[in-house]
Amino acid sequence: MNLQTLFQDFNPSKFIIHSSLMVFTALFALRLDGTIQWSYWTVFSPIWFWKSMVILGATVGSYVWWRYPHFRLEGEAYVHYKAMLISLALHLILLMFELLVCDKLQSGRHLWILVFIPLIFISIVSIAVCIWAVKHDRSFELELFCAVNMLQFIFLALRLDGFTQWSWEVVFVPLWIVMCLSLVGVLYTIIFAGILLRTPEVNATQRRTSLNTALAYTFLVVPILIFQVLLTNKLDEDISMSFFGVVSPLFISFTTLILMSFSAKGGNKWWFGLRKDFSQFLLSICPFLQEYANIAYSVGGNDPHGGRSGGGDENNIRGSQVVPIVKSDKGPKKCDFSKPVVPVISIETPD
Repeated sequence: MNLQTLFQDFNPSKFIIHSSLMVFTALFALRLDGTIQWSYWTVFSPIWFWKSMVILGATVGSYVWWRYPHFRLEGEAYVHYKAMLISLALHLILLMFELLVCDKLQSGRHLWILVFIPLIFISIVSIAVCIWAVKHDRSFELELFCAVNMLQFIFLALRLDGFTQWSWEVVFVPLWIVMCLSLVGVLYTIIFAGILLRTPEVNATQRRTSLNTALAYTFLVVPILIFQVLLTNKLDEDISMSFFGVVSPLFISFTTLILMSFSAKGGNKWWFGLRKDFSQFLLSICPFLQEYANIAYSVGGNDPHGGRSGGGDENNIRGSQVVPIVKSDKGPKKCDFSKPVVPVISIETPD
């Protein structure tokens, strides 16, 4: 068991976003099929949870920022805090769009073009945000998604209001272009992973990383493309599949994104005023996790005189007794029980 590898790269913000979107997608599809008769305000509850966490996190982070001025001198604190405020502003505008969508679906008021105005505004602003993020080495996934789909949002609004009578295959042309570019990227990762697997000079870690990347992008992009094809045929009434069946490929993509959040790394350290990675914060408030995260365990043999070790800096467990093993040039040997066991790598100061 090695909790260090599990927690140190975990990105909680992406985990919350992708989990909320997956639950919302399932509820929305069931509502469109008539399987559930909940109001749309209830169906959108995962979205409200996501936005409430964003607002709460930014509020607590801002309080810590102004309450403790000396924290602003820590590394790139100003860049992190400014990035948090930019993200908060975009999420608030996105929340306005979601409120208008929910009200439109529930009451039928407004035109769709008015509903999409906040989203179109986000797309324009996201272009400048992406440029700022590149200059300051920040991630910009949501901003990039909005920026490249601005034309798609306009087409959707015009088609929903009936200003155009295009088929849905034509309406989704901007998204078809984005998906084609994504498929090119997936094909590149697959070819690159295949080349590394057949290159003896590359170590096993690089091969495994490239293979995992290729699989992740494949299970992310291909289901989205299948969903888009099914949705287009469903809206054009070429197939009679239920909406839940149409969105079912998206569950594979969401599951992939949730799993990728455990190796996403990064994240803004000023959300909730943590000022450190989530793993370090979690282990600092739970000392017992820190103890187990720094030491790996493996089950040894039955040799009463020391048995066989799991190798490295692991502990050999025999029954209920834990025997620390230290690796030396002459092989593993037992430690003196009178000496304390000190972790080789501290989770508080990872390499």
